[in-house]
Amino acid sequence: MNRQPSPVPRRRVLLAGAGAAAALAGPSLGASPARADGRHRPRAADSLQPYASYWFPDSLPSGTPGDGITWRSLAAWQPGTDRDLAFNRSTVPLARRFTPVPAHTTARAGQARISALAAFDHTAGNPSQGSATADTYAPTHWALLDELVFWGGSAGEGLILAPNAPLVDAAHRNGVPVLGTVFLPPVAYGGQLRWTRDLVRRDAAGRFPLAAKLVQVATVYGFDGWFINAETGGGDAALAAEMQAFLRALRAAGAGQGVRITWYDAMNRTGQVGWQGALDDLNRSFFQDASGPVADSLFVDFRWSARSLADSGRLAEQLGRSRYELWAGVDVESAGWDTGTDWDAILPEGRDQVVSFGFYRPEWTLQHLPAGRTPGQFHAADDRFWAGEGAAAARPGGAGGWRAPATAVADRSTLTALPFATGFNTGHGLRWYEAGKVTSEAPWSHLGLQDRLPPRRWVVHTEGQHPDISWDFDDAWRGGSSLLVRGALDAPATVELFPARLPAGAATVLDLTHRLDPASGPVTVEVAVATRPAPAPGRPAPYVHLPAGTLRPGDGWRTDTVRLGPLGSGTLHALGVRLTGRGGAAVAWRLGALAVHDGPASPAAPGGLRVTDTAAVDGAVSVRLAWRRANGPVRHYELHRRLPDGSRRFLGGTCGTALYVPGLRRAGTEPAAEIEVRAVHELFTTSEPARVQLPW
Repeated sequence: MNRQPSPVPRRRVLLAGAGAAAALAGPSLGASPARADGRHRPRAADSLQPYASYWFPDSLPSGTPGDGITWRSLAAWQPGTDRDLAFNRSTVPLARRFTPVPAHTTARAGQARISALAAFDHTAGNPSQGSATADTYAPTHWALLDELVFWGGSAGEGLILAPNAPLVDAAHRNGVPVLGTVFLPPVAYGGQLRWTRDLVRRDAAGRFPLAAKLVQVATVYGFDGWFINAETGGGDAALAAEMQAFLRALRAAGAGQGVRITWYDAMNRTGQVGWQGALDDLNRSFFQDASGPVADSLFVDFRWSARSLADSGRLAEQLGRSRYELWAGVDVESAGWDTGTDWDAILPEGRDQVVSFGFYRPEWTLQHLPAGRTPGQFHAADDRFWAGEGAAAARPGGAGGWRAPATAVADRSTLTALPFATGFNTGHGLRWYEAGKVTSEAPWSHLGLQDRLPPRRWVVHTEGQHPDISWDFDDAWRGGSSLLVRGALDAPATVELFPARLPAGAATVLDLTHRLDPASGPVTVEVAVATRPAPAPGRPAPYVHLPAGTLRPGDGWRTDTVRLGPLGSGTLHALGVRLTGRGGAAVAWRLGALAVHDGPASPAAPGGLRVTDTAAVDGAVSVRLAWRRANGPVRHYELHRRLPDGSRRFLGGTCGTALYVPGLRRAGTEPAAEIEVRAVHELFTTSEPARVQLPW
């Protein structure tokens, strides 16, 4: 992809991975760590480790793949022979969302939206189910996203990427569709025109087999569509016509399954790669033709200008499409919030927004941090990127300054049904907690275990000082993190947590699990509940405050239940807390869990837990496990090892019914390792376990 003009020379293409490209041009945009010969670094000797899937369209590169890389043909893929399918299949359906009254006066509902192209790991060697580290990109600002692209691909590894299941599960829980990537790289970076021809090849009946195969992959794996980036030069008008027909066939084949297509502004109708920085006559046929929509949206290359975006929006409307189906590319890979962007070309003040916009590589919020970074530092940077800095977040930046997305785009919410619960778990942590106790000392990451989190970072209403609010990883009630509020609290402070449309009746209660840190002053806590929406953007909801008790240091974790029945039957439009300190003393209050429900519930137990494969690695045993899905609603499953002393150690969790567990070692002289799996309900209650023995 081309970039906007810059005094610093920039590469002219959007690249996804390294592989063979590294040998030609050194580290590229989005490059994986590579050896000097351009081959991928080896990942693991464990043959059982499942990885996210990637393919070439059909024909493979010449030579042999680098260490840790497997070359595969999508044309040859079949679900029945995919040994890692159970580990890569998303099971969380795409949730429906609504748009509450915006938190900021400058945020617009129904106008500009946001797409993000994010790389979560290498193309090859991206673990299917998280990994044993907390140092990972864990997005949480789902409420501002309309689409997430699982970005990657390289000529030396593979060109077609299916997103891994934990990412899709987390995004779907928050109502965000996830797209895989089809990347046809420039010739200078290893691209070969034969791969483009492979993709659009017809069979004897004139059909496009790989269009049907892409729909099958998305449907079987459980994600939502494809971002198609054709940047291999050397084509002609006939090839462009075949690509356009391929897109139409892909759209038709995926219509019944809801498969979406985003087309990147690269190949044009001449078959050449010519980044337009606009929707225009050269690329409009890939977006819309005389028969109707071809792609659901168009990612406009970074060379756009204010005029080209205005013209593009008008052309989209002339074609009968929404101007907000155009993503104006904003490259944040190298500079993050210091990226120079003509925001007024997209988000003019006092007028309707012009088009939507798409971030390229927002995982900068993790990658720009130095070695030794902590999860807390990452989330502080990520919150600054998406929401702005502190109390200034409600004010958009001036000319040339950063426009935090939360100040421009209305957030969305999936809180529409009971029960609702959250443990404020961000999907990674330094250890694993259950009921406030550590059940694994190992760092971990697994986005599928991420909870629904407060979308507004952080909206506080107070006449005094604003407290500092952050995700904290030093203690938690459940998962890996809690919400920590610190400050003098020289006046009562209401912290907005969730916009909602939750039904409430006489039996509805709200459970709050919280505690104070040892050095904190006492805090009186009230639940803030609104049965009517905010009166206008930027205005607080009309909260009613219900007492939840006074906490003192040394109390430990406690759960207070507040009955919402006195509010009468209706709809809960907002949830928050009001904190009141004593005498302006500094406080450190942790919120570990929040739940709204009409009564307790427990899930049914899974069955048939079994070991499907084992491998010895460095004196330890790695194991693949599978089980039958529990009847009824299940949020996810958790696996533990029962140790000889009767204690349980957390091994991992997943939303699916298969889990890979590495590094099991014998405990003392035990004859067998005892492994348990439990179903976890939306209220985080757990089922009885299913068990299996792993003999030593």
